[in-house]
Amino acid sequence: MWVPWAGLPPRLTLSALTVPGRFCTLRSGAARRKDVPAGHRRALSDFQPKLVPCVGFGKSRVYKHNSEPKRYITNPRVAENLVRILRRKRKSGQLFLECNPGPGFLTRALLESGARVIACESDKAFIPQLEDLGQKLGGKLKVVYCDFFKLDPRGHGALTPPIMTAETLFRNLGIGPNPWSKGAAFKVVGVLPTRNERNTLWKLLHDLYSCTSIYEYGRVEVNMFVTEKECRKIMANPQNPNLYQALSVLCQLACGIKVLHTEPCSSFRTFIQNGQLEKKQHRESEQNLCFIQLSPHRNLFARTLTPFNYDVFFHMVRQCFMKRNAMLVDHLRSLSPVDALHIMNQMRKKHSMKIVDMYPEDFQRLFEIIECSKDGACRWLYDDFMEDTLT
Repeated sequence: MWVPWAGLPPRLTLSALTVPGRFCTLRSGAARRKDVPAGHRRALSDFQPKLVPCVGFGKSRVYKHNSEPKRYITNPRVAENLVRILRRKRKSGQLFLECNPGPGFLTRALLESGARVIACESDKAFIPQLEDLGQKLGGKLKVVYCDFFKLDPRGHGALTPPIMTAETLFRNLGIGPNPWSKGAAFKVVGVLPTRNERNTLWKLLHDLYSCTSIYEYGRVEVNMFVTEKECRKIMANPQNPNLYQALSVLCQLACGIKVLHTEPCSSFRTFIQNGQLEKKQHRESEQNLCFIQLSPHRNLFARTLTPFNYDVFFHMVRQCFMKRNAMLVDHLRSLSPVDALHIMNQMRKKHSMKIVDMYPEDFQRLFEIIECSKDGACRWLYDDFMEDTLT
């Protein structure tokens, strides 16, 4: 069960449990603009909370980097096509943060187009040739021994490269935060990890909604190759209910999603540790990969949702999809002490409406109605599902 942490901005406070059972009530103490401490305050939608170390017990540990198979772009034609897509406006000196560039095919194409590149490479075997590439192409390349997909790991303990925090990475690169309303000074490009696509997408969403990690530096645009299967899921809606899920709702509400390009897996090579080519191909490698663009919405925090109450919204959406074919009115009784029928009437929805019939905007509207309810001091009911299962 979650409890308030010392050092966090005014946020959510648990009321005392008055009866036995799994449920507790959560007061609607979600932070609003006037409640945010001055050190964390910007313009109305420019929240920029600082990373707070996780509270835990026991001895601290050192994070170890476990090598995992990684897909790399090894086809010059693919690299050139991607650059044409990414560099349509040809902005001089545009900065890209490339995740695990490996042999550097895309890196070279970006540099030759006039872009500047920060290469975050987690395999030391590729770093010398990337540094050599940078020297040959005008010094517009900075190479960092870093695993982008493991920035800001949850928990506590000492971090050793390639595991690090975004604060350390960008401080060393001389990059400062931008207001949420102005976007970000760089774009991210890469290929999602072969075996951890789903967890990586969840982590990006947590970072985005909380405005932490890379999103502490503005509305960072992420351009990533994902499997076609995962792409269909994050873009699903009630018209394709078998693929529709909590991840679909949260991703679509947070970002504009575009499929920029589709490429067969044969255009990529999978490497394991020390730059060694993987011999055995995985079954998922038969899928196509979709190059998608995730552009965070400027108005994401313009209304009730904030970086300080997003976890309540996550809980609500995930709880609903645990019984996806159930009626919304039945879910409401386990989510909030506010009268369920009154909520349905405010939403102007039929009482027979099912979870899979709700569009992402409906979930946002539901959250806003409960958060703004005046029917009592408590807005939400929490159970053991509230425990964070993200690793």
